[in-house]
Amino acid sequence: MDPGVDRHRRALSGGLSPAVIGALAAPAIVFVLGFYAWPVVSLAGETISSRAFRDAFSDPSIREVVRFTTWQAVLSTALTVVAGLMPAWVLARFEFRGRRMVTALVTVPFVLPTVVVGAAFLALLPDSFDTGVVAILAAHVFFNIAVVVRGVGAVWEQLPTDLGGAARTLGASPWRVLREVTLPLLFPAIAASASVVFLFTFTSFGVVRLLGGAARSTLEVEIWQRAVRFGDIGVAAVLSLAQLAVLGIAVLWFTRLQARHRQTVGLRPRDTRQRVRSRRERMLVVGTIVAVVAAVVAPLVAMVERSLRTAAGGGHSLGAWRAVFGDVPAATNRPPVASTVDALGSLTVSLRYALIAMLIAVVVGGCASLAIAALGRAGRMLDTGVMLPLGTSAVTIGFGLLIAFDTAPFDWRAAPLMIPLGHALVATPFVVRVVLPSLRAIDAQLRDAAATLGASPLRAWREVDLRMVVGPLLTGAGFALAISLGEFGATTFLTRQGRATLPIAIEQLLNRPGAALHAQGYVLATVLAALTFAAIGSVEMLRGRRARA
Repeated sequence: MDPGVDRHRRALSGGLSPAVIGALAAPAIVFVLGFYAWPVVSLAGETISSRAFRDAFSDPSIREVVRFTTWQAVLSTALTVVAGLMPAWVLARFEFRGRRMVTALVTVPFVLPTVVVGAAFLALLPDSFDTGVVAILAAHVFFNIAVVVRGVGAVWEQLPTDLGGAARTLGASPWRVLREVTLPLLFPAIAASASVVFLFTFTSFGVVRLLGGAARSTLEVEIWQRAVRFGDIGVAAVLSLAQLAVLGIAVLWFTRLQARHRQTVGLRPRDTRQRVRSRRERMLVVGTIVAVVAAVVAPLVAMVERSLRTAAGGGHSLGAWRAVFGDVPAATNRPPVASTVDALGSLTVSLRYALIAMLIAVVVGGCASLAIAALGRAGRMLDTGVMLPLGTSAVTIGFGLLIAFDTAPFDWRAAPLMIPLGHALVATPFVVRVVLPSLRAIDAQLRDAAATLGASPLRAWREVDLRMVVGPLLTGAGFALAISLGEFGATTFLTRQGRATLPIAIEQLLNRPGAALHAQGYVLATVLAALTFAAIGSVEMLRGRRARA
């Protein structure tokens, strides 16, 4: 073998032996095959040699659900793109005081659990609009606008400004420059962001469960209802596989759309952004900032306010908070209205499951990242396999786990570990995406230097690679914790009596009649939002410390 080729291969693998690389890849392979591939295959098996296909596609109510799911996803995507372009332009092109805070504020809705977003709009909108199409569309735009602002804005701020300047010099109006120069250059980024938004809105579950009411149901909700409420496992399995196929087709279509409209242009990082100069620009910037702040803050403030509102609606008190945490209001001799949900127990259960899911995701994702980085190009298949759960709806994951592990010797339906396993499937791809870039950025000369000082290949890998991965792993752990705390889709299939998580408890309280129970649901939604912010805040603190170091 050519010595140069051999050195190159050793550099890619960090000097690790095939046995060590195989040991690193094994947890991810077993995890993906056992808890993702096998459940999906089990779902497919439920539809074979049955009338499930005919029953599913001949049912008029299911056809209506498919139509509603599709058109609300298309409309939600279009509205999100339109709503996100202005803040993307302002944040990409202008430098102003508080810009970083506004950028962070735009991202806030995207990190919130879907049940918190649903609860926030349930609290914000008047009774005539708090359920139905308007509420669903508004919540989807709120939740996904960060995808457009961050995705399109990252490209927009690197577009060369001389193209637009040349067009204006030739007499083009600002709108014509936008239509014929800027938007065509931004189209691939817009299409990429739109594809992500479409996937999220097509698989919407938590938002629709809270805001859809009895008349509106997406495929996600229909799968849950067929499997859990009606016991129609075959039709539910058909719908899950059909949804998976539609998502695959949508991703392929968006990918080809991006490729067809990709244009070669010199993107370059901008050293400075433009200061606000004219009165018109100042009005646009200020108006955009005010609209963004109001749109993000108003639903969350409304949710907190509803948690403090008395049953009569004429004042505010801590009665709902005391009811949730088991205290009796001092201002009255009557105990608070008893909840039908163990709210404090749900908080404990959520934290316990989140910690277990975080541990699983960090171990599996960390080992997978090390193996993928060591394998180089050969690790692409493992990388793709680990990412597959990210492109699958959480409802399908939970449903598949329920079907796959319902018979001996693996009858684990009632096992408490199934819930954090489902959460870890969703969280592991995020850990890999955080850790892998850091591993690929390691300079091979660091390993060579360690080897020159007498370190064995394994010790050089341990002292260089593992040390570099600690910070990203902690960041991934924070994301995994936040994801597990807010996970709702898979949990609805796997939860059992007495083991309800916070999202399950919130949905149960808000979907039952009674102002007192609703107030307690808003209390739990506020607590869940605070826990999520704490988890994401810890991630940002770690990033800041690493940047300063």
